[in-house]
Amino acid sequence: MSDFVTVATVDQIPPGSGRTVEVHGVRIALFNVDGTYYAVDNTCPHAGGPLGEGFVKGEVVECPWHGWAFSLRTGERSGNPNITVACCLVQVTDGQIQVALPPDFDPHGA
Repeated sequence: MSDFVTVATVDQIPPGSGRTVEVHGVRIALFNVDGTYYAVDNTCPHAGGPLGEGFVKGEVVECPWHGWAFSLRTGERSGNPNITVACCLVQVTDGQIQVALPPDFDPHGA
């Protein structure tokens, strides 16, 4: 599934901020890191924490519940790259931020 969905405008997500958006019924965490937009699965694999409410430090988001940290670029957990969150495709067209789920994305984690 790689259909892009408009989820926000660039002025709605200023640098250093993030929010949770929905793409094809899936909650996705979207962040602006110095003008580059990243989107990852909103659900932390540890205990289901909302990554969209997490703390961004550089290109890393830290889960607000238990502090697990993930690269926004690769989805890998800091200190344990075998644990990941899915990274989504992001594009900006005419000020519209658009996100697409990766082709192999499984919203049920199977």
